[in-house]
Amino acid sequence: MPLRLFRQLAVAAAGLAMLFTASCSNIDATFAAQPTGDGGSTNIVKVGTLRGQPHLFHPFLYDRFAPAGTSVEVVVFDTSPDIKNALVSGAIDFGVAGVPAFLAGAAAGQDVRLIASAADGGTGIVAAAGIETVEDLRGQKVGFPLGSSQEILLRLTLAQNGLDANRDIQLVNLPFSDMANALSTGQIAAFSSAELGPATAIKAGAHSLISPYETPVGRVNIGLATTQRTIDENPDLVRTLVDVHAETAAFLDAERDVWQQGVVGEFGLDSEVAETAIANIWPRSDLSNDYRSQVAALTRQMVALGQIPVEPDLKVFIDDSFQKADQ
Repeated sequence: MPLRLFRQLAVAAAGLAMLFTASCSNIDATFAAQPTGDGGSTNIVKVGTLRGQPHLFHPFLYDRFAPAGTSVEVVVFDTSPDIKNALVSGAIDFGVAGVPAFLAGAAAGQDVRLIASAADGGTGIVAAAGIETVEDLRGQKVGFPLGSSQEILLRLTLAQNGLDANRDIQLVNLPFSDMANALSTGQIAAFSSAELGPATAIKAGAHSLISPYETPVGRVNIGLATTQRTIDENPDLVRTLVDVHAETAAFLDAERDVWQQGVVGEFGLDSEVAETAIANIWPRSDLSNDYRSQVAALTRQMVALGQIPVEPDLKVFIDDSFQKADQ
């Protein structure tokens, strides 16, 4: 079956599944005032993020910056699409996840709004010893996660360096968690993947082959999203959460040692691997014109590869109304 047809069928099936899930779920927002015991109340806000990922660590620090009367419950998931589905179903109020997952939801007509960026980077193209240039990949097996932004960055980077991903190399679709082991055991010669895969492989003796960030997509990776339903029902809460998120992103960027200690303590990560991964991540919260252009470039590439059926309306998908003027 041709790859593009396979992708289109997968997208259609996923869309039907997501529609069924949304129609069978409680779509009421989950935030609610809980009594504090002193006559007051606390707004409990549920925020989804991924387990074990430094570039999605923000929610674990939200309570540090949350105002009195607001408390954040962090809900961990295994994949960005899981976070997006939970957001759409109303199981969580906000999600920190991969922008491609949010774009996929918007393209399928789901209620998803990107209200802040969260972290750039977190991607690496690494290779085994003996692979010193992109040209050395010709004829080699290269790992990638199908349907991800890392696939897009790999294809664009190869093309910029004279290689066609479909003709000049052997693409091997692998789960994120299998990349480093596949490289160390010689099953592949290189891979493009999200952290912690690149950092783990580098500790084991691999090396960064080329930057994946020199394409029109730039370093776009992680964002903060909510739903139009939540925006309409509680705009003050959304504004508060975006402010908390912005303070958290600035803190992470300025206090990288604290960030590293936090992810090691929370997830039991290898400290050296965490340090290498964090050096490849740039926390942020703005929705600048440059950022929007990179999201648009990402969207076009997702359509071209059949990862999404159509381009969503980015003027609707991206809501910058909660951004402060200096963000």
